[in-house]
This record gives sequence, C-alpha cells and structure tokens, in this order.
Amino acid sequence: MAATPAPLTSLDHTGLRPEDMAVFLDFDGTLADLAERPDQVSVPGETLHALQRLKRSLDGALAIITGRPIDDIDKFLAPLVLPVAGVHGLERRRAGGERMAAPVDQEKFGLLRERLQSFADANPGLLLEVKQGSMALHYRQRPDLAEACAAAVGAALTGLDGFHVLHGKMVIEVKGGTATKADALAAFMREEPFRGRVPFFAGDDVTDEDAFHEIARLSGISIKVGRGTTAALFRTDGTASFRHWLGSLADSFDAAK
Repeated sequence: MAATPAPLTSLDHTGLRPEDMAVFLDFDGTLADLAERPDQVSVPGETLHALQRLKRSLDGALAIITGRPIDDIDKFLAPLVLPVAGVHGLERRRAGGERMAAPVDQEKFGLLRERLQSFADANPGLLLEVKQGSMALHYRQRPDLAEACAAAVGAALTGLDGFHVLHGKMVIEVKGGTATKADALAAFMREEPFRGRVPFFAGDDVTDEDAFHEIARLSGISIKVGRGTTAALFRTDGTASFRHWLGSLADSFDAAK
C-alpha cells in the first residue's frame, strides 16, 4: 500500500536548487483548471510568467507531459515554447525542437473513430476529441452516461488490437501503442538539459500515476494535485494551491540565481 502523501506545504522550495532540478508538469488539472470542453481552459498570466522564469532558472530543464497534443500546449502557453510529451507519450518534442511520434495503424484508427463518433453523435453532451494517434470520449457534461461510455468504448474496440484504454476525470481515452507518460519522462531524463538532474513531476489524474512510479524509481519528487489514491510523495488540494506554490518556487529559483 502506498504511503499517505505529505502536504505540499511541507516541501520547502527554498531547499531546492535550480541547477539540480528537472521539472515536469502535467497540464489539465495541474496548470489549467478543468473545463466543460477541452478548448475552454486557460492558464493564468501569472502562471505563464512563473513558467517563463522557471525555464530560465532551470536552463531549459522544464517540460510538459500531457494527454494533450503538442500543438494544443503551444497554443495555451504562447509565446512560451517548451519541450513537450503529448498524447500520453505518443508524441514528443525534445529540448532542441526535434519532434517524434509513435506509429499508429491508421486503418484501425479510422474504424475506431467512426464507431465512437457514431456513439457520441447519438448522445448529446458527449464530445469525441481526436488527436494524433489517440481519441478521447469526454462525458463531463453527461456524467449519467459514464457506464454507457465505458461499454461503448469496449464495443468499439471489438476486433481491434493494439490500442490502450485510459480512464481519466470524466473522460475515456483510447490510444494506439503502449507509450506512457513514464516512458516520456524517462526519455527526457536521458537527454540534455534534463540528464543528471533530480526529476520533479506534478499531475492530477490516474493517468499520471505511472509517471509517479517512474519518479520514485529515479528518487525524484512527485506531487499529486487534488484527491485520489496516489503513489506521489506530496499532495496539494487543487490547481490554485499548486500554481501558488509553483510561483513561490519560481521566486526561490530567481533568488538562487
């Protein structure tokens, strides 16, 4: 059984040195508040400024690891451009700007999309978000359809192998391949400017738990944002408190530089 995470307030950011740290952050529910639709989220201006300062203090060892596509993150964080692992590790942009993506069977992907789109169209309030190599069935506006969505995803996958199902907050995602956020984090840690540093990762959803386990393997620092069983070392109660702590971390790193 995982130990109870300590409150984030007990993690003294003044004891962390920017030259030693590699910071990885989830996006939705961590930097941005969750919204009814994926396109309705935003990042407060002060948080964008904190991220800009962290990137400078960390000499670029700051990355986003998210279920979102890379292009979505660029839009929400503009003008800031960071290394990003998108679609739960299916695509990744390294610190130098090089992009890579895992191959996906497009014929199977297209058939799965048709099946799930038909279900979403028949149930007002559902949203099928299609990404590169993945699709997410959102039911935040129809929580009464949670079980029906799970059944529909199971039925849509009939005869289709090579897909992985992820259950998140009011969303079920189906992605090609087996890449995870943990894989993306490990890949970043083998590269400059992250290599040799202590990894730090914050996330809010069950889809972040594999990355928390990878952080534990690397003897790093992990933070769970919000409620739920977790393998993270620390917990804070929501995005607002985490963003506040992140701003204080940026202040501390500025002072250390």
